[in-house]
Amino acid sequence: MLIVRQAALRSTASARRRIWLFDLDNTLHNASHAIFPQINRNMNACIARVLGAAGQPDDEASVNALRQLYYQRYGVTMLGMVRHYGVKPEAFLQQAHQFDDLRGMIRAERGLARRLRALPGQKILLTNAPQQYARQVLQHLRLHKHFSHHIAVESMRVHGKLQPKPSRPFLRRLLARHRWSAPNCILVEDSVDNLRAAKREGLKTVLLHGYVPRQQQQRPPAQHRAACIDYRYASVRHLLRAVGRMSSRD
Repeated sequence: MLIVRQAALRSTASARRRIWLFDLDNTLHNASHAIFPQINRNMNACIARVLGAAGQPDDEASVNALRQLYYQRYGVTMLGMVRHYGVKPEAFLQQAHQFDDLRGMIRAERGLARRLRALPGQKILLTNAPQQYARQVLQHLRLHKHFSHHIAVESMRVHGKLQPKPSRPFLRRLLARHRWSAPNCILVEDSVDNLRAAKREGLKTVLLHGYVPRQQQQRPPAQHRAACIDYRYASVRHLLRAVGRMSSRD
């Protein structure tokens, strides 16, 4: 009995030392419902203006193709527009995240704040979304007070240059700055690419897939999926139910 109690205490202490790095969109709330479609429309309008001014094709097909290409290549479309067209990142982000009724567009599971409060360890928001938008979503969901740090895309820089997720140099810089041990950190994400980068830096990884439309879910070969994803759940609710098992496994 004493051995069992000691093991339980060690497990509890380990859980409290954890650093949870939570993504925002399609991880903590369902951005695919209405927010992502609006962001895509906003970005398309920005891209079309830039392409048109540069004398390049600005039809819908060309704009969509460029937006998707830069997202796949850089992790965020904004970075491609900055690097290739000299667009100001702040201006692009502001225009891309314009909403008539953001609160009315947010969808998330019930009891999310209560579940995050019950999750042992320090919680950090780590999102490729801009700070103002992230703050508005967290405040609407009443989650802001559960995160000790909010790290938005504007602050993801290495040597002064933007390097958002899945940048491994930024992850290394983040860990070093806060003196976090990589094995104590768990990245919770809907993006396999971001999880793969984190896994290569020694972090543990959790894929939350419940808000990602089935046709958009990234399905790498089984061996690669197993290599970069430690845990896979549908939502924060399912993650919380499994925390005990994660403690015993770690």
